[in-house]
Amino acid sequence: MKRLVIIPAFNEAPMIRRTLKNLKEVTQKLMPCDILVVDDGSGDKTGTIARNAGVLVLRHKLNRGLGGALGTGLEFAKRQNYDVAVTFDADGQHHPNDIVKATEPIERGEADIVIGTRTKSSHGNMPVDRRLIIRGSNVITWLLFGVWTSDSQSGFRAFSKKAIQHVELKTDRMEVASEIFAEAKKHKLKVTEVPITVIYTDYSRSKGQGNLNAINIFYKLLLRLAR
Repeated sequence: MKRLVIIPAFNEAPMIRRTLKNLKEVTQKLMPCDILVVDDGSGDKTGTIARNAGVLVLRHKLNRGLGGALGTGLEFAKRQNYDVAVTFDADGQHHPNDIVKATEPIERGEADIVIGTRTKSSHGNMPVDRRLIIRGSNVITWLLFGVWTSDSQSGFRAFSKKAIQHVELKTDRMEVASEIFAEAKKHKLKVTEVPITVIYTDYSRSKGQGNLNAINIFYKLLLRLAR
């Protein structure tokens, strides 16, 4: 089984070294994986640190946004014929142990896309504003694409080879999280969820989806719904 972990990264120099160290330690013990950092036009040393850590690095000359970085990562997985691809945040929010949990339904043939949901395991520790953002995003995703999920905006996902081959991401920014569900419905991909552990820090919160940005995303998605 050929597996790839995709890490979209924009100006993550303060955390990327630790994230990669923790990720490599866990995957070497539990599950062999290649690691790809998509340096999304960072103005700091994100890409240099990642290369020095001995992982694969692809760089955008200009910042394209989360959707652009994920699209580049999945396209790489497709061209290199990976069996499983996992998307993983660079900011230290995700726990590497959850990669095994997320890939198991795919390796058993039970799912094509697995969403690591934050609301089923760490809800008690989740900031109130994050809960509201997630709930609103879930409703918009359902209205747009007819797919209900408990955590539409989770950055922790696993894709089967079938999903890697079929999912084509066209949005460059944070709207990509909802677009993935549109692709799943379009290509009749089986989607399931697994609970994951989330590590909330001041740093991860500063790098995550902001409240004002969430409103902008909702507006863009509502415009799409109105078309």
